[in-house]
Amino acid sequence: MTTKDVITEESSPSVTAQTLTQFCDDYLSAAAFKDYAPNGLQVDGGRPIRRIVTGVTACEALIDAAIADNADAIMVHHGYFWKGEPAPIVGMKGQRIRKLLQNGISLIAYHLPLDGHPVIGNNVKLAEALNMTITEALYPNDSHPVGNIATCAPQTAHSLSAIITEALGRAPLHISGDYNAADNTADNNSTATHSKRLERIGICTGGAQDMIEQAAVMGCDAFISGEISERTTHIARELGIDYFACGHHATERDGIQALGELIAQHFSVPVTFIDIDNPA
Repeated sequence: MTTKDVITEESSPSVTAQTLTQFCDDYLSAAAFKDYAPNGLQVDGGRPIRRIVTGVTACEALIDAAIADNADAIMVHHGYFWKGEPAPIVGMKGQRIRKLLQNGISLIAYHLPLDGHPVIGNNVKLAEALNMTITEALYPNDSHPVGNIATCAPQTAHSLSAIITEALGRAPLHISGDYNAADNTADNNSTATHSKRLERIGICTGGAQDMIEQAAVMGCDAFISGEISERTTHIARELGIDYFACGHHATERDGIQALGELIAQHFSVPVTFIDIDNPA
């Protein structure tokens, strides 16, 4: 577990959970997104917020770290109350929410609005980390697109894998878009045996592997996301588009950090990013 302190002053102003949420709702245009979970304030801890912890997912380990940090609020990308999950607050869900309420900690979460934001979104921040420039939306007819298309200097899949590894601290799983490539029969992370140069890259962080077909429709040479499914391998090979599975967690650390930095500057409250390691 690593921490990154944005502001470390012990004495700081406070902000209410409602004011903080309204600021984020407006900045991220949260109401414009049809999402899989509620965006904004999910658990009201009932006290003024003087210290904030940010993280990718509101797991129990993050809650425990926030308690140890004397935080009044946790802000995450992956919060609670997802569509289709059981409603009763029991078991693991009950344990998490009980800890929040017993310690007066508010939980605030932003999912798709944090993926798609044009300045601090996960896609934009990943593109910046990979020395790419966002040029257009992956779904151009969507008024609030989540996926993006970026351009980079023409390079091989091997060199792009190296850049991803350096930026994210982990090697991506690469599936070659060459249907006949020898590395498509290997049981390890391929680093490309074909000579195709990659320049037009589709990007959508997290569990967006099925957007690979849209990336192919949009003429992308490669698609970068977080997760991979069994079907993704065959889609990449048959559509002739390289695929890089870079880790759900690893591709979605930067957006919430950027949001925390923005909040720290705007409200002058201490914000600490806590990275709970996750290999997925």
